[in-house]
Amino acid sequence: MAKFELKLPKMGESVAEATVTNWLKEVGDTIEADEAVLEIATDKVDSEVPSEVHGVLVEKLFNVDDVVQVGQTIAIIETEANGEVTASNGNETVKEEKPAPEVVAAVEKQVENAKETTQPTIESTGDRFYSPLVKNMAAAENISQTELDGIKGTGKDGRVTKNDMLSYIENRTSKSSQPQTAVEAKNPATAQASASTAPAKQKTPLSVNSGDEIIEMTRMGKLIAHHMVESVQTSAHVQSFIEADVTNIWNWRNKKKDAFQQREGENLTFTPIFMEAVAKALKDFPMMNISVDGDRIIKRKNINLGMAAALGDGNLIVPVIKNADQLNLVGMSKAVNDLANRARLNQLKPDEIQGGTYTVTNVGTFGSIMGTPIINQPQVGILALGAIRKVPAVIETPEGDFIGIRYKMFLSHSYDHRVVNGALGGQFVKRVADYLEGWDLKREI
Repeated sequence: MAKFELKLPKMGESVAEATVTNWLKEVGDTIEADEAVLEIATDKVDSEVPSEVHGVLVEKLFNVDDVVQVGQTIAIIETEANGEVTASNGNETVKEEKPAPEVVAAVEKQVENAKETTQPTIESTGDRFYSPLVKNMAAAENISQTELDGIKGTGKDGRVTKNDMLSYIENRTSKSSQPQTAVEAKNPATAQASASTAPAKQKTPLSVNSGDEIIEMTRMGKLIAHHMVESVQTSAHVQSFIEADVTNIWNWRNKKKDAFQQREGENLTFTPIFMEAVAKALKDFPMMNISVDGDRIIKRKNINLGMAAALGDGNLIVPVIKNADQLNLVGMSKAVNDLANRARLNQLKPDEIQGGTYTVTNVGTFGSIMGTPIINQPQVGILALGAIRKVPAVIETPEGDFIGIRYKMFLSHSYDHRVVNGALGGQFVKRVADYLEGWDLKREI
């Protein structure tokens, strides 16, 4: 029998760690190759970790809510092959070499010396479990065992999470940076005692009445809430609205959608048509395809369109179509359908929801005729597509004006007024409307 080390795979250049959210297999369970063993969550996306081998799960090295670094061993799987412990390394399986005895002795000596010069090791107690990341953060910040035991955890079963540690460290740093009184300056011990005993400012608790239901926010819900508040606090949001006549698009799609389905095996929806128009407008107005970094403006070379997608649990995710301006309508349709389907199935990769330079959200999916979306930081604009409505409208012709039935929709453009003035914000959304209204009824795909 051989033992295989299942490691946390690389999930993108900016992703260095993930949190274990659920074990799909228990010790003793048989696992097929490519079968999911556990579910993990990053600050980008939730995903599954599959096994690379067929075998039996013999050891789980992390618990739910533990934070795992990329490359760390998560579990041990026993296989039928003979040999020593093997480790997953990308797409390869390599044999783990045993270090020479003299190297082991040298390392052990260094560890013993380090123990003598460093603070006592942080340990989990009976009702307090600490993940390796929390222990490392406590050691790095010289947080004692007693101090750590006093931190209120917001994780499952009251566990202390990474965010709890960051919040505690930030509060502790801000307290230490506050000016001292004359008494405190003369007597540091008094200052330390007053800081530790000063009551923390607390929010007024909401009243809960009989029959009210308390629902805990999901992890993704908390991330979205934080991201939205941060965006509003960062950008000066301004909106411009315009109504577009999309009758030509409506009629053209009705004629082409069946043939497109038979030829490409894909549904021809309105979304890729709208995304194509936005990509063209961004090429015409490159200063909408920017990001703000302090006092600097970063003008993006690539046009990467974010496509806000609602999930079944009510949360939102924004997969990104990379180099959208280089795709024809067929390529755009395939990209839109693929990302939307895998978003609903929770199968997106971290790299597929980052790197966006501009975002489009379809509020019309739920019947809204317009909206005022919040900018997806660090971008400077987001376009909301309202519902397509059949309305009476004035039609101008050489013979005079007439009242006719037209298909129309509102485009709502939110932009960052720190760097985008009203002229640019209005001209951009007007250009998108021009592309939609000028749709060629004779266009072939």
